[in-house]
Amino acid sequence: MPLSAKEAWKRILEDAHRELPEHAIRTWLEPTTAIALEGSDLVIGAPDQFAVEWNETKHAGVLARLAEPLLGHATRIVFRVQEERQQRPQMDFFVAPPASAPEAAAAIRNTQPLNERYTFDTFVIGKSNELAAAAAHAVAEAPGKTYNPLFIYGATGLGKTHLMQAIAHAVVERDPSTRVLFVGAEQFINEVIESIHSRTTPELKRRYRVDVDLLLVDDVHFLEGKERTQEEFFHTFNALYEAGKQIVVTSDRPPKELPGLEARLVSRFEWGMVADSGLPDLEHRIAILQKKQEQDHLEMTIPDDVLRFIAEHVRSNVRELEGCIIKLLLFASLKHREITIELARESLADKIKASEEAASVTPRAMPSVDRVQEIVSRRWGVTPEGLRSKARIQTLTVPRQIAMYLAREVLQMQLVEIGQAFGGRDHSTVIHSVDKVERQMARDRAFRERVELARQELFAQ
Repeated sequence: MPLSAKEAWKRILEDAHRELPEHAIRTWLEPTTAIALEGSDLVIGAPDQFAVEWNETKHAGVLARLAEPLLGHATRIVFRVQEERQQRPQMDFFVAPPASAPEAAAAIRNTQPLNERYTFDTFVIGKSNELAAAAAHAVAEAPGKTYNPLFIYGATGLGKTHLMQAIAHAVVERDPSTRVLFVGAEQFINEVIESIHSRTTPELKRRYRVDVDLLLVDDVHFLEGKERTQEEFFHTFNALYEAGKQIVVTSDRPPKELPGLEARLVSRFEWGMVADSGLPDLEHRIAILQKKQEQDHLEMTIPDDVLRFIAEHVRSNVRELEGCIIKLLLFASLKHREITIELARESLADKIKASEEAASVTPRAMPSVDRVQEIVSRRWGVTPEGLRSKARIQTLTVPRQIAMYLAREVLQMQLVEIGQAFGGRDHSTVIHSVDKVERQMARDRAFRERVELARQELFAQ
């Protein structure tokens, strides 16, 4: 008797646990529903268009391969937005009393105001931030249920606050009764100090632990060394987490690199998802500039060759990129001149000079991923070909994970690039490998020293 769509999908997901990371299945595949078998297509309903595109790009190939032996023929997995799932409320776990949209918006404005421009629609996704963006979308779809807490880290001006606020906008749009509290870590510190001084600690606890469904804390690294504030934040975190409320924090470094933070807080920050927002590559920078031009409806159009020129010379962060456009437009307006590369070079002379000077300095030669694979394979008694193979035997798995870790931490390679260098693996596998090596290094001194010796050899002459 042929399998129904529902039965087939259930068995495919069971088999997928051997092929895909648990967090990928939990986040992207478990929220789906089998709709129908249409010829050689197995149609699967997903909650939104982003989930459709993500699953088709990242998982459809693996799932189709798993489906073929079950259904007896080549099968294509087709994801579609399931309309009824879009229409029904998805936040029935909230216990907040009903509130109108204006009331919810007012609740947000009474803390730090959200930037209306910081939405998912205005966020430009590239290799350097795709994981953070995917995690943020997942959190917005199911607050308190997926990736709680969400910890986004990266240098200044790389979109951490943008993603954090985009989550709030999306959640409030879906459920206006959601009580959002957006606060900078410095403000939280000041409020704790003031509550102690004025003896209003009960009010502070109610504000942060009871009257909130979504807590957003920006720049949490400022809590370093603040013992009393960390204690208050620790209990606040526990209260919200146990109540199923979503917590999102940002920092300039990952949790383990915040030495002034208590171990119990670092541990809790790692309970959910830790995702980085890194420096955008050239194509990503060009896309950011194009989005800025489109979003602001600029009166003067900046030619593509000028946008590329700016992107090639300004690499530090998104804010600086956007600032260059504003400066260029102002310069062109004051000089009454057409926007050209020559005008951009003139108006952005300080940025261009700094970029060219940096390029003229010969950096220390970085090792290649082949060099990483060579050193790790020799030290762990395997072959480079084995590290790049699809084999999952234990003798290869551990050194392969170490090599991926070194490629990420030392070479600063993108997740997708690392996956391609190790047999075409998915970026989620790379994340799992890096995380596993970091955990093992934290608890096993001998293992850590062995990895460090491999790291040192990478730069040995």
